Amino acid sequence: MMGLNGENAAISSKDPRINQAIRASELRVIGEDGRQLGVISREEALRAAEAEGKDLVEISADASPPVAKIVDWGKYNYQRTKQAQKNRKNSKPLDVKQMRIGLKIGDHDLDVKLRKVTGFLEAGHKVKITVIYRGRELAHKELGFKLAERVTELLGEDIAVDQPPQFAGRQLNFVVRKK
Repeated sequence: MMGLNGENAAISSKDPRINQAIRASELRVIGEDGRQLGVISREEALRAAEAEGKDLVEISADASPPVAKIVDWGKYNYQRTKQAQKNRKNSKPLDVKQMRIGLKIGDHDLDVKLRKVTGFLEAGHKVKITVIYRGRELAHKELGFKLAERVTELLGEDIAVDQPPQFAGRQLNFVVRKK
């Protein structure tokens, strides 16, 4: 597809429609300076963009009628990609931290581990808590579920259980996050 300026414009599912690719018969058009040109036909909007030597870019296809803006496509696309790069740079992925707890853990040891879990949750991470079974403890699987219930109670009411306790091998896993 050729833009008004003569450059090739690749079409992808994320890119907005440009010039002839716009399908709507009527558009709410915004000039390059930000002023409203009103609701006009697609042909009129294309003529207005061509008169300014710019491109007609569909900004919001879901609106009724769709919103299009008269802009220099190269400059607009450059600003869009730079903004997307900046957003990706500033967003950090959420880690899933892990905490392992033995079935016969003492009260003080549990408090220490839960303080660490609370720190992870405050930092915005999810925490996968694993209750480890050793030896003959597998005969009493219900004790692990009780411990998991106790842990969620001790963490407080502002904690949500993302993944309920599930038994896998010699471990009982569940994931908690901040509400």
